Amino acid sequence: MRRWFTAAVAAFVLASAGVPADALDGQTRFSAVRVDVTPLRARGLGGFAETVAGDLQAALSRIFADRLGGPGPVLVVRVSGVSLNAYAGSDGRFGHGGGATNTDYLDGEALVIGRRGEVLLRHPQLSATPASSGGAWYDPASERRRVAALAEHYAWWLRRGLGLD
Repeated sequence: MRRWFTAAVAAFVLASAGVPADALDGQTRFSAVRVDVTPLRARGLGGFAETVAGDLQAALSRIFADRLGGPGPVLVVRVSGVSLNAYAGSDGRFGHGGGATNTDYLDGEALVIGRRGEVLLRHPQLSATPASSGGAWYDPASERRRVAALAEHYAWWLRRGLGLD
């Protein structure tokens, strides 16, 4: 009886929070996919926020292409943080490893929004890629490629995390 009660309370809490106990149905289709970078804009990262939004929107549209179209829910990805680590071409101090971390991060949350605006599912996710993903550190386009690599990585892992692979 105690286990049943605990399970019932847990199910109620999850349902009232708008988070189902199970992942998405493997056949789920979305009516649209959108990127929200409002938290980045609020920190004064306007131009950079738009770059992140553009790269992530393109990656999500490409990776979820076979899941888009029709009257389904909307997939909204809210980006809460991006961190590009200082990278100078080695994975450690003096080229011998250890100590330093050369990892870039994209932190966010995917929200599956129903037709009435209700949150059907929340999926927080943190993606990490090597800072070297942008190529040579001295190339002026390196940082731009790092953002694109982060967006691509985030989108692929989101698809998998939602159970749609």
